[in-house]
Amino acid sequence: MDPISERLRARHPQRIDLSLDRMRALCAALGDPQDRMPPVVHVAGTNGKGSTVAFLRAIAEAAGLRVHAYTSPHLVRFNERIRLAGRLIEDEALNAVLDRIEAVSGQATVFESTTAAAFVAMSETPADLAIVEVGLGGVLDATNVIERPLLSVISPVDYDHAEFLGTDLAVIASEKAGVLKAGAPAVIGRQREEAMAAIERRAADVRARLTVLGVDFDAWAERGGLAFQTADLFMDLPAPALAGTHQIDNAALAIAAALELDLPEAAIAEGLRTARWPARLQRIIAGPYGEAARAADAELWLDGGHNPHAGRALAAFLAERQARAPRPLALICGMLANKDQGGFFEALKDTGATIFTVGFEGAAAEPGALAAVARGHGLGATAAGSVAEALDMALRFGAGRVAICGSLYLAGEVLGASRDTWPD
Repeated sequence: MDPISERLRARHPQRIDLSLDRMRALCAALGDPQDRMPPVVHVAGTNGKGSTVAFLRAIAEAAGLRVHAYTSPHLVRFNERIRLAGRLIEDEALNAVLDRIEAVSGQATVFESTTAAAFVAMSETPADLAIVEVGLGGVLDATNVIERPLLSVISPVDYDHAEFLGTDLAVIASEKAGVLKAGAPAVIGRQREEAMAAIERRAADVRARLTVLGVDFDAWAERGGLAFQTADLFMDLPAPALAGTHQIDNAALAIAAALELDLPEAAIAEGLRTARWPARLQRIIAGPYGEAARAADAELWLDGGHNPHAGRALAAFLAERQARAPRPLALICGMLANKDQGGFFEALKDTGATIFTVGFEGAAAEPGALAAVARGHGLGATAAGSVAEALDMALRFGAGRVAICGSLYLAGEVLGASRDTWPD
């Protein structure tokens, strides 16, 4: 664990307690930094939030803007969560702002404290735009003290965090739609019918103008690039730098947001080419795991997706890759114990992959139990003692394509194994 994370865990409650009362009090004690930040794009949703943020940040920076970004969780170092005018916050500056938070924070949770720290740092560092990703939900998320965003974005809504948000998709969507605010337009990702209806109800209540993917604009892969179209605009753009066909929709959300911000087409094209977002179908070629795979002439991919929606995106990516160049396929999978493991493996059941299950630091599912869930969905699965052991087993089995998947926490351990793979 990095020193900043150790500090936070030692001094603040670890619980998730969805409420804005403590956050509002904390921000008031700090002079309401959320009201002094650069114009904010507030991004909610279940899947694709981080990728959408990455695309939009790259586009805005290509347009010459100085951009703050707040995302979660981090992979290796806490500093990854707070990007100030294009650079990760430095330890000295982060510790200094945390000192100020802790002087007034009372019983604020880790996420509330770190969100307040991000808002203070962003309010005191000159920039043209701040992109803020919701942590969990929307209505009661700590980031939702932002009352006057410039623009709201909602990526696809699906099932996740059932212990906090429930299992009714309309209710989940209503919670996510809490980021919609009066006077702020919103760009909405492709949604299931019941989720879209809930978002539209919230938009009507606050009189927020919606621009919806699949209705007001669309995008698709064409001739090795990306085609984007609205009622009065067509753009022939480069393919997104992030792997997977699902990134077409994430890129489309970012493009529509960029158009709302009046960013030029040249910057949109450059942002699509240059966007980076680690642990989302990331090819690993460095570090001990990448070197082991290369020595065996195998591809190694890393993906932190951890719910059925993410499982379907991973399965589609693997199917496309296997169709082009078939190779024996293995998945090294670790998941949190509270995730929908069955739904994740159900999405992967037709990949033909051999599964190796592993644990990781924290509340991970026990590898033997996770392997049993995978076998229950028709997949051959074996528990392993570590990622290194699982990768060795997969390569000895003859796998030519390996994906490490199932958790961002697992992805963080993989990237953290070498400075060569730390996110920057």
